[in-house]
Amino acid sequence: MRQTVTEWAESYRQRGKYTPVGVTFHWVMAALVIYQLWSGWVMQRELVGGDKLEFYGRHTELGLLLLLLAFLRFVWRMMVPGPINDGDRMGWKTTVAHAMHWALYTLFAILPLTGWLMWSAIQPPRPLYLAGVIPLPPMPLHDLSVEWQWWVMDVSLTVHVFGVIALTVLVIGHAGAAIKHHFWDRDDVLEGMLPEVPDTQWHPAGPRYNPQAAQAHPVPADG
Repeated sequence: MRQTVTEWAESYRQRGKYTPVGVTFHWVMAALVIYQLWSGWVMQRELVGGDKLEFYGRHTELGLLLLLLAFLRFVWRMMVPGPINDGDRMGWKTTVAHAMHWALYTLFAILPLTGWLMWSAIQPPRPLYLAGVIPLPPMPLHDLSVEWQWWVMDVSLTVHVFGVIALTVLVIGHAGAAIKHHFWDRDDVLEGMLPEVPDTQWHPAGPRYNPQAAQAHPVPADG
């Protein structure tokens, strides 16, 4: 089974493409991250009350869904490595890009877990569901004293806020780098994460995703 998956994935990797599974993970998680950043900003402006508490619960549930997707995506990447594209041949810039990816994975764990901690510290305990469907127990905080619960809430909130700031910076940097790769460097980094579309743009290495385009626009002999 794994050999079949590997061979199937290799047909994409040879063309500098991520598999449809990897592409789906990326764009679903990207949409979820953007929604979470927006909803967190809106949530802080809600008046204290039942509606705000319900908003907090939905935000936490989607955050835990993001944690699950990040874990599944990590497992998938361990099974099926991504392609080697132009972005992997840029020296220190490649090192920075890889560090940004690891930072994103770290935040995908820290933010949902601190949100879960804050929700678990609310008295009395309130129900929580993964993606609004699968029931989840609260973290074991209710046996602690009120003072310790407030301390957990305060520390978790501080970590969460700084994590949100870091995530916002990384998302803007990640998106900006992808746009630069596509429109300024004119390489294959962004196209590798897009669904199957004809490659009609000339790249320094020539078209890679459409054999007809490659024949129509051969790579010049001098590079």
